[in-house]
Amino acid sequence: MPDLASVLHRPSGERTWWERARGRAKRLAMDATQVLWDAVVELGAIGPDSRKGRRFGAFGERSVICFPATTIFNEHYIHIGANTMIGPYVALSAGMVPGQQCVSDPVVRIGDRCLIGRGSGIVGHLSIEIGDDVWTGHHVYITDQNHGYEDPDVPISRQVMPERPVSIGDGSWLGHGTIVLPGARIGRHVVVAAGSVVTGELPDRCVAAGVPARVLRRYVDGRWENAT
Repeated sequence: MPDLASVLHRPSGERTWWERARGRAKRLAMDATQVLWDAVVELGAIGPDSRKGRRFGAFGERSVICFPATTIFNEHYIHIGANTMIGPYVALSAGMVPGQQCVSDPVVRIGDRCLIGRGSGIVGHLSIEIGDDVWTGHHVYITDQNHGYEDPDVPISRQVMPERPVSIGDGSWLGHGTIVLPGARIGRHVVVAAGSVVTGELPDRCVAAGVPARVLRRYVDGRWENAT
């Protein structure tokens, strides 16, 4: 196996016309690929005036779902506010299968000026309410339904628990890899640390972390205090 020095070695001297032509063609191909990919990303994005965007129950002005998305279905049960960006490789769905009739409308509501990070998943069955100005890191997962396991003779995939509404208050931040499970209620201006799992209620203006997430700090009487 060649060592690093030999791999990085570049022969000295004048290059032949073939080497120069090959290098020029390679640079042109690289530039063309970048231009083409940028065009695909721009044209593949979902906005309020696109054919896909018009399927949503609401899709606010200047909002966008970046290309490529992964799973999006039952869009008419999903409402997106204005000036919201949903990153690429995001799953966004209402119900379990395309064409399912849900019992509530909307099932998923995302407010104004939100930012949903790359690779995240928002899967609603009953009610997921995300307020205004909510930002998330990458790979955040939010759902209002989980699987049961009580019957040992039935596959877990066929056992479901009752849906429980989820809400995330205005101005909150969910760090990378946060998981928000059924029944979670996150208040306003809450910081949830990366990798946390939210299962219960987090009050307004607090910092929470852990599995399950616990309050570490709260804003009380004009100052931040450590939780006791």
